[in-house]
Amino acid sequence: MFLQTSKTGLLGLHCPRYWHGTRTQNINDPQSSQAEPMRNSIFGLILTLTALILFIPPLQASERGSQTNLPIPRFVSLKTDTGNVRRGPSLNHRIDWVFKRRDMPLRITAEHGHWRRVEDRDGMGGWVHYSLLSGTRTVLIEKDMLTLHARPDPAAPVVAALELGVVARVSECTLEWCLLRSGGFKGWAPKARLWGVQSTEVFD
Repeated sequence: MFLQTSKTGLLGLHCPRYWHGTRTQNINDPQSSQAEPMRNSIFGLILTLTALILFIPPLQASERGSQTNLPIPRFVSLKTDTGNVRRGPSLNHRIDWVFKRRDMPLRITAEHGHWRRVEDRDGMGGWVHYSLLSGTRTVLIEKDMLTLHARPDPAAPVVAALELGVVARVSECTLEWCLLRSGGFKGWAPKARLWGVQSTEVFD
């Protein structure tokens, strides 16, 4: 029994003894009878492994921005006090609304020339010029009176508490915690209570 690659690139199983002609066996041979279940088990295992190889989908590469080659989606922040949000990626498109909160976190979902399609915490957004955006990372607090800890540990001393909706700067993240700065205070908060960072992001 052996594996062979066909012209189509698919794996084919070849077992001449079982697939061509009629297999003969001496029913009075106890050794042959004992080997039969083992052969069937091996044959079934090979079929199962082959099916897994053929039908497991390939890993998808993460999407990259056409202009920056940076990951899509990704988080940025609003650099200015106000930012016009347009229906399309040019000055010829109408302004649908205006962002009015400096440092608010935004998620980039597409790129086109000097324009970026962004969305806020509620999924509202549109196209803004890249000059209005900053790589400074900020987050939106999603729990009222969220406590900041001296260390990334729920048992660590509490240094401050932030109200729901506060925008804080983030300088470091582990898989579960982020180091925030707001109102002169600095401390660690659970990532699950923040909007503005990916759940798998780790940076410092």
